[in-house]
Amino acid sequence: MRKLLLASAMSLLVSTTAFAEDIKLGIIFGFTGPIESLTPDMAKGAESAIAEVSASGELLNGSTVTGIRADSTCVDSAVATANAEKLITSDKVSGIIGADCSGVTGAILQNVARVNGMVMISPSATSPGLSTAEDDGLFFRTAPSDARQGQIMTDVLLSRGHTSVALTYTNNDYGKGLADAFQAAYEAAGGSVTINASHEEDKADYSSEVGALASAGGQVLVVAGYVDGGGKGITQGAIDTGAFDLFLFPDGMIGDTLTENHGSDINGSFGTVPGVDPSSPASSKMKEIGEAGGYDGLAPFGPESYDAAALIMLAMASAKSSDPQVYKDHVMKVANGPGELIYPGDLANGVRMAAAGFAIDYVGGSSVTLIGPGESGGNYREIEIQNATIVDVNYR
Repeated sequence: MRKLLLASAMSLLVSTTAFAEDIKLGIIFGFTGPIESLTPDMAKGAESAIAEVSASGELLNGSTVTGIRADSTCVDSAVATANAEKLITSDKVSGIIGADCSGVTGAILQNVARVNGMVMISPSATSPGLSTAEDDGLFFRTAPSDARQGQIMTDVLLSRGHTSVALTYTNNDYGKGLADAFQAAYEAAGGSVTINASHEEDKADYSSEVGALASAGGQVLVVAGYVDGGGKGITQGAIDTGAFDLFLFPDGMIGDTLTENHGSDINGSFGTVPGVDPSSPASSKMKEIGEAGGYDGLAPFGPESYDAAALIMLAMASAKSSDPQVYKDHVMKVANGPGELIYPGDLANGVRMAAAGFAIDYVGGSSVTLIGPGESGGNYREIEIQNATIVDVNYR
């Protein structure tokens, strides 16, 4: 009998270890390009979730999980798709966290992810066009669509008494989608857009664009651009010429380099970026995780990046499979209630419960609730520049 029990135990051990995997997840963000100052904290957010689950030993019979970084550039679709293809064909990833900017995200989705049946969860691609993109059930995002941000921007402007604005946007899917969504919402609410003009990235001189915006006038200049790209040039040009002294900055402009670049010249300006009240349980945990990992856990799109990685691994646990074609149908299941609330730092428990068939409701760092086509319903921080510092003043 003793020999039989020992043999059974060894059989179970072999069975358990035989099915453990070395799971790889791609992290494709713009480590170069017009949002390069934002992506390090985003990547570390995703890597924190990966390390948390891997160290727990709870996923798929003790499988390890490793994150592999790749550069999306934010704006070069050819480079982004080539690097995403490498993640799948050479690095053999089982899921992709990213991309970040909307244009390259759409290109990877259509040219790489769908062709290879690969799940993508973006923490920051916000173009409304992605809501209706053909995705074969493979694409999700933990950031809300800019259709919602356009309404939030409208609410912020009107609550401050600003009824006319000039609008400039970066000439790509993100900028155009946000500009159109905002203009529609703002004008429907009674506001006036004096000019809606695009700008290109990486120009040495934006004087002609600033001149056109100044001629049109407006109480506020809305800069729907990138904090390390054309948005920076437009803002500085407007400051230097005195064309505008008050700005509204949407999410692509919110980062530490905004105030490093423009300092007190943008005091009193304001903006919107996805996020929740830092005093909430979710944010408090993300702050702790960031401090332990040596980064800002509440940086723009950092919690959303942690959540994107967490959702992939929780879906794998629920599906009992690392195959994207299998676990893709479990992403919405683990993201939404009813079920046991799962916060950052509690991923081991979430994985354990999901694998055992218990219902979970992943709250995560950004209060995740996925709606419709697998995108976040959306929570926003309203920020203001005070004494050359970004300060939260409201949550919407």
